[in-house]
Amino acid sequence: MEFFCYHRDRTGSLPLRHELGEAHWSYMDRFAKELIARGPTFAEDGETPTGSVHIVDLPDAAAARAFAFDEVNYQAGVYRDVLLRRWRNVLGRTMWEFGGGATGGNRYLVLGLGSGPAADLDLPSERDELIAYGPLLSDDGDTWLGTAVLLRAPDPQTARAVLTADRYAEIEVHAWEFGGRRS
Repeated sequence: MEFFCYHRDRTGSLPLRHELGEAHWSYMDRFAKELIARGPTFAEDGETPTGSVHIVDLPDAAAARAFAFDEVNYQAGVYRDVLLRRWRNVLGRTMWEFGGGATGGNRYLVLGLGSGPAADLDLPSERDELIAYGPLLSDDGDTWLGTAVLLRAPDPQTARAVLTADRYAEIEVHAWEFGGRRS
């Protein structure tokens, strides 16, 4: 069962985030085989972290909640809130299998928060720049609640255009990069 987890940073929590860096990495190391994608989001300056994305394949919703809420940064108060939703991996691969590699170009998280009938269930015709793509779903997996996309794009406007704008209550675009331990 695949889940999309987005921990959003609490204002002023950057020093605590840095202090807990190794503890965070150690926690995530336990889920290395289950991770589909991961990485931090950033403020407009491209330097200040604003959150952490984790797309993970776990046995059930209880395991996903434990993953999200037992995470050390969450437990310590780095994050202000968590978006945790069932997700479906439409691309059928991990971010490490993305043909464009881990570096080069701008990367974005695009979150389309649903309103009404399901939208963008099929892959866009331009797929080469997609890193992860899939619908956000209700806990039972039956109701569409939005779409989450990780992609490479020249700018935020191009990234936003991957979703059908008038089909969402809100679309968020966040600068994002491949996550994992830095060598």
